[in-house]
Amino acid sequence: MNSVMRIAYFTMEIGLDSRIPTYSGGLGVLAGDTIKSAADLGLPLVAVTLLSRKGYFHQELSADGTQIEHPADWDPADHLELLPNRISVTIEGRKVLVQAWRYDVESLAGTIVPVYFLDTDIEGNAAQDRSLTDHLYGGDSAYRLKQEIVLGIGGLMMLNDLGISVYKYHLNEGHSALLTLELLQWYKRDIRAVWDEKLIWDIEAVRERCIFTTHTPIEAGHDKFPYDLVESTLGKQLPIEILKELGGADHLNMTLLALNLSNYVNGVAKKHGEVSRQMFRGYHIHSITNGIHPYSWACDAMKKVFDRHIPGWANEPELFVRADAIPDEEIWNGHMEAKRSLLEKVRELTGVVMSPDRFTIGFARRATSYKRANLLFTDLERLADIGDGKLQIIYAGKAHPQDGPGKEMIKEIFRHAQSLRGRVDVVYLPGYSIELAAVLLAGVDIWLNTPLRPMEASGTSGMKTALNGVPNFSVLDGWWIEGHIEGVTGWSIGPAPSDKQAADHNGSGDAEDLYRKLAETILPLYYGDRAGWIKVMKNAISKNAYYFNSHRMMRRYVTNAYITTHQHPMDVGEDT
Repeated sequence: MNSVMRIAYFTMEIGLDSRIPTYSGGLGVLAGDTIKSAADLGLPLVAVTLLSRKGYFHQELSADGTQIEHPADWDPADHLELLPNRISVTIEGRKVLVQAWRYDVESLAGTIVPVYFLDTDIEGNAAQDRSLTDHLYGGDSAYRLKQEIVLGIGGLMMLNDLGISVYKYHLNEGHSALLTLELLQWYKRDIRAVWDEKLIWDIEAVRERCIFTTHTPIEAGHDKFPYDLVESTLGKQLPIEILKELGGADHLNMTLLALNLSNYVNGVAKKHGEVSRQMFRGYHIHSITNGIHPYSWACDAMKKVFDRHIPGWANEPELFVRADAIPDEEIWNGHMEAKRSLLEKVRELTGVVMSPDRFTIGFARRATSYKRANLLFTDLERLADIGDGKLQIIYAGKAHPQDGPGKEMIKEIFRHAQSLRGRVDVVYLPGYSIELAAVLLAGVDIWLNTPLRPMEASGTSGMKTALNGVPNFSVLDGWWIEGHIEGVTGWSIGPAPSDKQAADHNGSGDAEDLYRKLAETILPLYYGDRAGWIKVMKNAISKNAYYFNSHRMMRRYVTNAYITTHQHPMDVGEDT
């Protein structure tokens, strides 16, 4: 393995298996799908992440919807192999030991991508340092900065200690951007002409090795640290004036650091690329739209259908263009099998018995304000009139432990569920995970997504439902701008993204469009024209799933980022 030059994929979180709870949501699950497709395609990739011994958290919901967080304790020895290698990083002037656990992601063809989970819970480390790899996105800014030292600098050193030759470093979000500072140190040591100050820090050499993917237009998603904290925690890896030039004058902005030290930068959908270029003006930010791993997200019932009619679909998802040829009855029966599995899970988790004959809306994602999980309840009486005896709704999703408004939104949905009881059944499933998502995404009849524009960078849950023949009903943001054909692959909510008044529809206008289409188009089609509904289901597979998959996404990374040479993002004009 070590003789092959590798792509090193760095990510703070990764979702591979519900039993390995080192992810919080879409970013981590996307990282898992990225690695699975890399294995399927035989790409020379290795991944580096943190162990997160206590996971993100396990969610319990009380009778009124209050979220209660419990540690998601797990034993890495049950799933991972502890390696003998140890390196040390300097934090607050102390040497902190870091060890690595290995997990192999193996494709159906037998090719392997190794994932290295970094861990500081080692005898000899101070108590405060042993807990650095306990909590994903836990603690304060100092804790987060220390974690990012372990991930970026420690991860780079660990790969070197393992003897892994790296061709490119792919930074999945800015959390690992400190690896660029360690690379600068390496290149400094290789330079002999130290009398030339400019050559001491070979910035161009580092840029040539790094690729950066930014994932969010949300300000809180871009880590920033005050320089006094950086100097006391990290020490002086670079002269402060150079660090400020690369990472921002007022504070160390990890996104800016990654932008300035990467030769290829991309957003995760075409619209997100545009939004990112507006946020970081002057940088050439490309776009590679996200995708999902087909074999991981197709439910068992639909896998059987695909195996019969589209052999080879798992490794060649572009074959989904043939989905129109699948008999209607098989599509419908496969979906109904998935729906019955979901409703059994609902009964198991909540005690609520739902009908497989009733139209079922699904909504599951992180519970935070901009996702607008409550938009559907803007007019309770109107919703009750539209859905009386015909509609049931299933919610799921965690709020970050420090997101008060997100937690309140969950409680609000519980209150609305009480108000609608007897007319429209509403449940909120606790403990959202990869395993629960797979059941929910495949079993609902339509997938609802209502983010504030332009806050949805990509969104991958809707891609997973489309793979299972479940149409999307969504605000035109993120990937849905590219995947949407009105009435063909699903339905939009609100105006087109090109509408200059789109922001004005981020409230009542969206709710009005949602209610109107639900009442006048979607429910009549579902109940009155099964063949017409199944046609939309097939279109979701043949026109969305064939393209919005991680095999296509990884081929784009290979051709656009991994094997090409680019000018630095500041040296060229905007993407067009």
